[in-house]
Amino acid sequence: MNARDVMTTELRTIGPEATIGEAARLMLEYRVSALPVLAEGKLVGLISEGDLVRRVEIGTARAPSRWHALLSSETALAAAYIKCHARRVADVMTPSPVSVGEDAPLIEIADLMERHHVKRVTVTRGETLVGIVSRADLLRALLRHGEAQPAAVATDQEIQEKILAELNRQPWGFIGAASVAVEDGVVHLWGEVLTETERQAARVAAETVPGVRGVVDHLTQEVRIPAIA
Repeated sequence: MNARDVMTTELRTIGPEATIGEAARLMLEYRVSALPVLAEGKLVGLISEGDLVRRVEIGTARAPSRWHALLSSETALAAAYIKCHARRVADVMTPSPVSVGEDAPLIEIADLMERHHVKRVTVTRGETLVGIVSRADLLRALLRHGEAQPAAVATDQEIQEKILAELNRQPWGFIGAASVAVEDGVVHLWGEVLTETERQAARVAAETVPGVRGVVDHLTQEVRIPAIA
């Protein structure tokens, strides 16, 4: 799936000269956690709930400690002051927000969210804002995918072959003397694993194969004796 398949297109936007009070009102009124900031129709920033958490008006602004003041640059201290005291959206918004095109695959979007520590990315067509993909949109896509999956009909042999193929594809998937038996859709896993995490991963690999009705874990954990120098 791509950005266009999951993005929210009905967007509430705000201008850079609007007040932070107006931004807060719009977020609450339309139950959104962020607003794209547009100037002359072009995306120039994004203001979110996180930008409004530390505010002097409600007593949540943190005064820098003596050590923090000594260790921080004057520029950083000035920026923190602006964030807590400024009245205009332009002063507290995130400029040049993380953006993708409509054809961006979801894995690219997830990577960007993790890399930049953001909860949403804007979607643009040239310089025109066309949507937003948030973490909630990814969750909705996951839910739709699960609901759309038909009940799988597979033979025990087909299930066995798929599980073995999946395990063999994984770098952790070799289980010493492993055997996979399937009876009426119930999978029995035999063999040795090195860690509890590998045991859990083997169970997950079996559970996610269509047609599996249950997994019985007979795996044993290998005990390694440290070498004597």
